[in-house]
Amino acid sequence: MMISTRGRYALRVLIDLAEQGGENYIPMKDVAERQALPLKYLERILPVLTKNKLIIGLHGKGGGYRLSRAPHEYTVGEILRLTEGNLAPVSCLEREAAPCARAAECRTLQMWKKFYTMTNEYFDGITIADLMQSERGNI
Repeated sequence: MMISTRGRYALRVLIDLAEQGGENYIPMKDVAERQALPLKYLERILPVLTKNKLIIGLHGKGGGYRLSRAPHEYTVGEILRLTEGNLAPVSCLEREAAPCARAAECRTLQMWKKFYTMTNEYFDGITIADLMQSERGNI
């Protein structure tokens, strides 16, 4: 499994908004500069985050973005599933996947299910607040 730039950038944006904003709206160009991210790419991620109510956007003077809830209420798993689609390691475990004809005799299915469960539990156990407090990723 590989997490795309979309998922990684979404995490960086949310951490930045948590660290900088509080109740203030932060212009996305400021986040892009601080995080060294392409503003054009962020403009494709922000609607997803806004539509799913992870952030609130305000247009016009004094506008920008801010978190819709406290940093400890966001899990990495929630954000990655939103931006990546899901975290399934194999296609037969993807959401709404057609039943696999080989599932009954598949010798690896239980391994993949366990890996999928561990992945989700791990990412669901980390919050934006945790990432704000971590030193270089020590979670």
